[in-house]
Amino acid sequence: MLIRCLCLWLGLAAVPHGLMAEPGDVYREKGDLKAIVKHGKLRILLPVPSTYENSLPRSGFPIHYETVILQKFAASLNVQPVVHYVDKREQLIPALLAGETDIIGANLTITKKRHKQIAFTVPFETVTEQIICRKSDSIKTLNDLKGREIAIHKSSSFWETVQALRKKQPGIKIKAVEETIPTEAIVDAVAEGKYDLTVADSNLIKAVLINNPELAAGMDLTASRPIAWGLRPQAAALQKKLNKFIEKEQWFRKRHKVYMADWAEIKKRKVLRVLTRNSAASYFLWRGELLGFEYELMKRFAKKNNIHVEMIVPPTRADLLTWLKQGKGDVVAASLTISAQRQAQGVNFSRRYNKVKEVVVARKSDDKIKNINDLAGRSVYVRPSSSYWQTLTQLKKDGIDVVIKPAPEDLETEEIIEKVASGEYDLTVADSHIVAIELTIRDDIKSALEVKDNVLQGWVVRKDSSKLLAKLNAFVKKEYRGLHYNILYKKYFTNKHSINKYVNARVDMGDGKISPWESITRSYASKYQFDWRLITAQMYQESGFDPKAKSWVGALGLMQVMPKTGRSMGFKDLRQPEKGLHAGVKYLAWLRERFEAELSVKDRMWFILAAYNAGLGHVFDARTLARRKGLDPNIWFGNVEQAMLLLSKKKYARRARHGYVRGYEPVQYVRKIRDRYNAYLRLVDNQVLIPKNNGMTAACRTQSVISDVAAVGYDFKVVYISRQVQTAH
Repeated sequence: MLIRCLCLWLGLAAVPHGLMAEPGDVYREKGDLKAIVKHGKLRILLPVPSTYENSLPRSGFPIHYETVILQKFAASLNVQPVVHYVDKREQLIPALLAGETDIIGANLTITKKRHKQIAFTVPFETVTEQIICRKSDSIKTLNDLKGREIAIHKSSSFWETVQALRKKQPGIKIKAVEETIPTEAIVDAVAEGKYDLTVADSNLIKAVLINNPELAAGMDLTASRPIAWGLRPQAAALQKKLNKFIEKEQWFRKRHKVYMADWAEIKKRKVLRVLTRNSAASYFLWRGELLGFEYELMKRFAKKNNIHVEMIVPPTRADLLTWLKQGKGDVVAASLTISAQRQAQGVNFSRRYNKVKEVVVARKSDDKIKNINDLAGRSVYVRPSSSYWQTLTQLKKDGIDVVIKPAPEDLETEEIIEKVASGEYDLTVADSHIVAIELTIRDDIKSALEVKDNVLQGWVVRKDSSKLLAKLNAFVKKEYRGLHYNILYKKYFTNKHSINKYVNARVDMGDGKISPWESITRSYASKYQFDWRLITAQMYQESGFDPKAKSWVGALGLMQVMPKTGRSMGFKDLRQPEKGLHAGVKYLAWLRERFEAELSVKDRMWFILAAYNAGLGHVFDARTLARRKGLDPNIWFGNVEQAMLLLSKKKYARRARHGYVRGYEPVQYVRKIRDRYNAYLRLVDNQVLIPKNNGMTAACRTQSVISDVAAVGYDFKVVYISRQVQTAH
């Protein structure tokens, strides 16, 4: 046997996925609508979903929301929607023409070249293709592109556009970027100076410029071009049926940003605009999934009324009611306390959908608050616009000499709690359900004292939206404390989310093994070129080796893979140990391809783990922020991890493409896995550390020198030695 080089714990090449679906769903069929109905399945083809591309919608529908529309279309045909995936966008059209799918559900720009190959639905959006350059550049004319290099994917419509431009301006250079690198990552590379220029669609550019102030949009390379779904040319009946359905749904129509609407108009437009906050209690993005108590309730309300929900995040909490009255939204769903002061602003509250308490939040070590009188002389920080300010003002009137300090209006309650935990603020007041969320992931704060009971929360509408209010009230009356509501409440406010739940367990199993799944772990780690001990450390962090584990957001199995991610990798039953492990390791390999090969072996792995935990998009946001803060965007520990922590602060999250993230979780997640991995290295016998530097001994025990090697900055590789003498390769 040859020594297996464990520097491949990160891996140098990805395993091609091809078409990913369950075996029973894979068949070739080039027929039209009748064939689809006969099979009972509508096969929808997408690229493997990137959690980087799936950004947080602050106004508008989520990226890839079209898939929801296609699922509704399948239901209208009384067939099952089956989503298939390909690893690379260039595989989409060949798979369609080969009869492996019925519809390309990814957004495709309609170009002359593509139109010769396939048919398209009616367009549902138009974009222009634009140059992206650094702000110091000026790309206004074709001559400005002479001698410049444009980095793009060869499979994109941009490649065709730039090739045509080069005929007019031969001085243009084109760099083909690895297909697995997201467009947004190419944009970040332009900001860093790694690439000269790139091209993107105008709708994407608008979003990325928010997070990249050092970039600018240059000249338009095309006129407005339509975006649509792809069909086989012979699928005329399917095309006709789908076009009628798209027109009926109207979700794609351009809408005025500001208008006043009651229920009849909302039903006609088929869109409910929900004003909310990007926070852990209301609405956020995690592992590529849109989550939040308010979001899920509003999504259920919209589904029951056959309309679409559009989440809108104003700049500050104080803007919620202002935007509502200005007609920028139809309803506010943001854990607002029902109060006479707010109703006096010309709005109405729904029936209460939640009941909480207002509690004083202190550091865990603070044992000086036993009763209400102990608040005398203590500084309590809250937003002046919050109901907490009114509660504290009443306490002062009642004779409690509390010092009320104004916190900035753009701080979320969670951020104020963080400042209490760090010692920057003395105390604060928060709703009990917000504190409950905090306590599921941290142990440095506590609910010290209840200051107000029976605090009722409701949704808010304009006074002239009486019909909408009636619909919301009917929904709350039916759902409040019902089965679905209770499941949601438990999911967000009582389940333990903590990644520290397994921290005190021993490293070994007591039988010479480090996990009960060592055999299959070694097998799949080898297949995808990872160190099996690193996979074991991650598996323990995810599930504690329990194949039946289910997380608060629905992740399943040994590697806690989200069901949608599992399906995209070709797996359904994630609670089967081998499938759950295989899906997780395969997803790690997929994430690996989304990072530049130029990254160091160690840091690339830390980025992969952080992306596995929080989502690829949040990691790229953190790298972008690290660069802006003068930190190294290519190093995790002490650099990008610090930027990740900042993304839980509204100041930074509102500029991030993927918004708010509990940065503490991925930071601790990576650290815990690293520490356990190092413990496994020390535990497993017959390991040697072979520094690449020739001046060091070629064989030495890992546990005695690993820290020294790391400290002096040596690159190293760990190799596994069997009991026989073997030859290195």
